[in-house]
Amino acid sequence: MTPPLVTPAALADDENLRRVREGSGMLTKAALAQLDAELSWYRDLQADDRSWIGVVVSSAVSAFIEWYTDPSNAPGVGEIFSAAPPELTQAISLQQTLQLVRLAVEVVEAHSDRLAVPGQERDLREAVLRYSREVAFSAAEVYARAAEMRGAWDARLEALTVDALMRGENDDAVRSRVAALGWSGAANVLVMVGTTTTRLDEVRAAELRRATRRLVDDALVGIQSDRVVLVLGGGDNLLEAARSLVARFGPGPVVIGPVVGSISEAGRSAAAALAALAAAPAWPQAPRPVHADDLLPERVLVGDRLARRTLVETAYAPLSASTGSVLETLSAYLGTGRSLEAAARSLYVHPNTVRYRLRKVAELTGWDPLDARESFVLQVALALGELERHEIPRLP
Repeated sequence: MTPPLVTPAALADDENLRRVREGSGMLTKAALAQLDAELSWYRDLQADDRSWIGVVVSSAVSAFIEWYTDPSNAPGVGEIFSAAPPELTQAISLQQTLQLVRLAVEVVEAHSDRLAVPGQERDLREAVLRYSREVAFSAAEVYARAAEMRGAWDARLEALTVDALMRGENDDAVRSRVAALGWSGAANVLVMVGTTTTRLDEVRAAELRRATRRLVDDALVGIQSDRVVLVLGGGDNLLEAARSLVARFGPGPVVIGPVVGSISEAGRSAAAALAALAAAPAWPQAPRPVHADDLLPERVLVGDRLARRTLVETAYAPLSASTGSVLETLSAYLGTGRSLEAAARSLYVHPNTVRYRLRKVAELTGWDPLDARESFVLQVALALGELERHEIPRLP
């Protein structure tokens, strides 16, 4: 017949257990003294946190005694920390928790001769080592769950923040959320949008966050069904970083919004990027990624008032204010099928004069009338400017 399993509690007689129980107060006091002597981070804690650690150490000693009495009751950090507020597990790290366990083991080992019945010292030390191992594994599990919960909460907070920025919100609540997510707010910001073939799961979304944050100082990632939104902040390499992230998106247009001065202005970049993403199909030859301001004419077609205002202010207004018939020459050039000779005949000037004036257009606006795409941008700008000049009412 197989003999029954012999446990440490069965080997220890009533006297041994009584001495261990009576020594719990002494162990707690000795452990706290050891903490104060060896751990600088413990001395730097607030008085409330140090007091709670005293409660935790006392709970750990009591849990050990219960386990020593009946090893079938596996120790757990959850029970040890149950008397303390949840904030304590945020005030001390996993590494610091393991330091507490190590020092507690050392204290019990140092007092094992006084606690155990003569001849039982080795059994007590071995029991402490087994107990500390179980507590260490349990601690790692507790902190892993806490990290997972914090990660899930951060992801939800990040999603809410990105949604608010996309809506153009810029109140104290949004700024508080951004700060809680660790945004430094020290430099420029841009918003980048694109799509994926399938919605990113948690693993792929986390990998995208890591890849993004390796490239820039600050980053927020929003997953909105099949649309991916990246809010990038940092130094002078934002555009380069954005271009390097294009492969993270699925097939289709990827739009980079204009660079703005701070996270409080991110709504402007987001609005431009979203309008450009909606308008991108109207320009099948658009590069990938494409800048939102390169899609200004298409954005006007989908009703983007910001694009309309931008075209009038950056193209039509400077041409209208210039001298030397620059606006008239551009209009003639566009109206005659982009022919220098035909425009020259209609204006009664030499073709070289037309060419000179068109170079002036490029200097004033940044768009070259001799380039097919950029002449289209200018043509839309001229049409919008003329509509506003003649106060043609807009369609609802």
